[in-house]
Amino acid sequence: MKSIEIISIPVSDQARAKEFYLKLGFEVLVEAPFEAGKKWIQMAFPGSSVSITLVTWFDNMPAGCINGFVIKTENLADEIRSLTAKGVQVGAIDQTPWGQFAAVTDPDGNRLSFHEGR
Repeated sequence: MKSIEIISIPVSDQARAKEFYLKLGFEVLVEAPFEAGKKWIQMAFPGSSVSITLVTWFDNMPAGCINGFVIKTENLADEIRSLTAKGVQVGAIDQTPWGQFAAVTDPDGNRLSFHEGR
């Protein structure tokens, strides 16, 4: 095995979720018809080898069940300013011995944390 390729993010409305993740800086890699009227929406940060897919079809993954998804950033304060300007609500900065974190939730309640390391 070599690396993580795709992480499924369970959502209730793929179009609404796609718009949110675009605000975070993700780009659409693939948007294509899938099964039963659903779409395969695969997104990633520019240059990243790891991508996400916005899923609605896993019974054991209800929309909003993701917690602990960590996104690395070089400057957390700049990211917070940028996201706030785009209308994304960002939680307070949490100072830890291993860096700073600030959380956001997507429209379904999936919790993502931005991390600036030390």
